[in-house]
Amino acid sequence: MATLTTEDIDAVCGLVDELCGICWDESKAYLIESRLQKIVQQESCENYRDLVRKVRAEVAPGLKPQFIDAVTTNETLWFRDSSPFDALQFKLVPELIDSKAGTPFPKRLRIWSAACSTGQEVYSIGITLAETIPDYLNWDIQILGTDISPAAVEQASYGAYGKLEMTRGMKTDLLNKYFVEQGNQWRICDEIRSLCRFQECNLHKPFGHLGHFDVIFCRNVAIYFDDADRRSLFERAAEILAPNGWVIVGSSESLAQLGPQWHPQQHCRANCYHPNMPANNLVASR
Repeated sequence: MATLTTEDIDAVCGLVDELCGICWDESKAYLIESRLQKIVQQESCENYRDLVRKVRAEVAPGLKPQFIDAVTTNETLWFRDSSPFDALQFKLVPELIDSKAGTPFPKRLRIWSAACSTGQEVYSIGITLAETIPDYLNWDIQILGTDISPAAVEQASYGAYGKLEMTRGMKTDLLNKYFVEQGNQWRICDEIRSLCRFQECNLHKPFGHLGHFDVIFCRNVAIYFDDADRRSLFERAAEILAPNGWVIVGSSESLAQLGPQWHPQQHCRANCYHPNMPANNLVASR
């Protein structure tokens, strides 16, 4: 069993930053051992630096994705924190519907879940829209889920979850309404699945090609970025956000330091931002 050294920690942290943009340091030694030890043994590495070398050299097919899957956090649950979904249902969607009235595409909604993990947030958004818009199947709705982890994106795309996973935040009435039981799993119904698509995406790289969005969920991912990368992420997000669009971040996150257009608004206890709001409306909202 390889012993973790200071040199190993520096090498792994450098690669984690390079591939994922996540800032790890010596305080993450326990994560390095718990998440990478199995791969070190599997690849017959002399030490963790040897693993880093092999990942960079891509000496084995699938080793780099396996490394990324191991170091990224895919912990999630249904309707996590609940407040963002309440805000979506009772504030954001009604306002977006009003703002789109009279436009060429009054029934078009585009929502992006950045760092979607294994898909629970995306499908929670889809269910929320179904509960909010009675004729949602007659709308042009697309919900995009992206994540840096290939394994997470694969599971999200399949849309099936074990019974234990379904106990984490899913209400019984919604489970019975929007899921189909298949053996030991529950699979999202075709109606909600048809609204959703998934793909891999590194948030440190350009993402303008993803399209434009009315709402962007970017929760609890930028907390792992340094200040410059965090600023870059949300400034680029604003560029692909509709003029009346919203950004929702985690309950402990604040973007006020990014400038006056990032004045926080709390709706249903959720941290919401309206960065492209006209200046006169921004002042009035305070």
